[in-house]
Amino acid sequence: MPTYIALVNWTEQGVREFKGTLDRAEAVTQLAQQLGGSQTALYWTIGPYDLVSLAEFPDDESATAFALAVSSQGNVRTTTMRAFDASEMGGIIDKLG
Repeated sequence: MPTYIALVNWTEQGVREFKGTLDRAEAVTQLAQQLGGSQTALYWTIGPYDLVSLAEFPDDESATAFALAVSSQGNVRTTTMRAFDASEMGGIIDKLG
């Protein structure tokens, strides 16, 4: 299943509601499952991003629906990237002959 990495920043609302972050994280994990994916890791970080999420979804559309649903709650903004493991990268390189 494709892997996605999301760099996440809290909005002003998210910072005000920081005490609920663990409950929101659990809800996000459940949402990923409802969309046919899984959140494989979530880290609260120090630096330019407040959280980093690793997730797997069956396709880009499911990953995008997930990001939209999470962001629409108003607590975070995300930058999501499709990630490729070594096997997938080998397939990409093979396409170039």
